[in-house]
Amino acid sequence: MPTPAQPPAAQDRVLLVLATLAQCNGPVAAQELVRATGLPRSSLYRQLARLKQWGFVQEEDGSYAPGPMGLQLAQGFDASSHLVHMARMDMQRLVAQTHESVGLIVAVNDRAICLDMLESPQALRCSFEKGRSVPLRRGATAKCLLAHLPAARRDAVLDAWENEPPDPRQPDRAALAAIRKAGYACSQSEVDEGVWGTSAPLFGPGQRLAACMTLMAPASRALPREAELIQLLVVAAARVSRLLSLS
Repeated sequence: MPTPAQPPAAQDRVLLVLATLAQCNGPVAAQELVRATGLPRSSLYRQLARLKQWGFVQEEDGSYAPGPMGLQLAQGFDASSHLVHMARMDMQRLVAQTHESVGLIVAVNDRAICLDMLESPQALRCSFEKGRSVPLRRGATAKCLLAHLPAARRDAVLDAWENEPPDPRQPDRAALAAIRKAGYACSQSEVDEGVWGTSAPLFGPGQRLAACMTLMAPASRALPREAELIQLLVVAAARVSRLLSLS
């Protein structure tokens, strides 16, 4: 996790710590949180103490992880998310048509976060775990989200990369414009080795980006039928967009 480019405002520090913990795959030491958040150690411990008091963080053997209140938040989101409910039927239909995994992913700040995941019925399958997040840098989903963000927000993300080491998998403005024109993005082995994916945007009222629907599969199985899988995904995404625009 990169250190934030600018120090957060005082009122945002507790949220920064909580968001950083949410991006970790397991318990993390205080020193790693200092590096990831850019906060002084004394400030970090104050925020952790507040979060522990409210049950959003738990500590064990000097490492920190999301606490039980996070589970209640997740359950509340699952029960009330209009986006997830509107997309679920077409995601199920797409899994039945393709026999591959389908995810629903949104952009939050500079990351792509999986809201829902329906797995392939096949023994060899690919998935992007619900709740997992990755930077908006590589992979079909991240590129599709970034391409369809409002221009000012997209430019802010791209500008933040300028002082970082170049990454050949990272899209430039021309690549993102091509994705917008095509209406979908594809990638292979950019996030997970051997995984092919294609992603299409979901639009709500006013043609504003709501999320992306992503189809993922082992590359060896997907590439021979790539055009078919892309077409099925694009059609499914268009159906969900119509539902979201009317709701």
